[in-house]
Amino acid sequence: MYLCIKKRYYPQYDIERVISVRKLILIILTIVTIYVVYNNVKAEEIVIPNTAIRLRVIPNSNNLLDQEMKAKVKEYLETNLYKNFANVNNIDEARIMINNNIPKIEEDITSIFKENNYNMNFKVKYGNNYFPQKEYKGITYEEGYYESLVVEIGDAKGDNFWCVLFPSLCLLETEETTEVEYKLGVLELINKIF
Repeated sequence: MYLCIKKRYYPQYDIERVISVRKLILIILTIVTIYVVYNNVKAEEIVIPNTAIRLRVIPNSNNLLDQEMKAKVKEYLETNLYKNFANVNNIDEARIMINNNIPKIEEDITSIFKENNYNMNFKVKYGNNYFPQKEYKGITYEEGYYESLVVEIGDAKGDNFWCVLFPSLCLLETEETTEVEYKLGVLELINKIF
């Protein structure tokens, strides 16, 4: 320890000030890093393009059987449409593919219903169809009429499923099998130091 009486110089106090300033700088850097990362994540959120084709499955009601059948139709559509869309490169090709496959979709849904002893009528519609407002992954998608493939089951009064069929945004989610954990290196460093 140094003691200088004339100038009142106490190095131990300077060291404490330097440590406090370093802590303050680290805190500021952490806040800036969190802000930048948050804004980058927000910028990477899925935004539905104007040239998208949506998919919607509306069950008869919210009872368990109707919701289970909605899930079966959804799974069928995701699995089979994914195969069909694998080589589709633009919206015109997507439109042709959908129109050409509507009879097959109707036939397969009829088979799904028969296999499950589910006696309910349904409609498969392609064109501009109504979609209610929906919030998905923090983004609000406005209600309106959108180009879409819609399967209405029975009275179509149940909670529905919808996603973006083309480009295949919802179909990509069916392939994801791992969860991603985001960490901030700066925050981990601060936790180690302090």
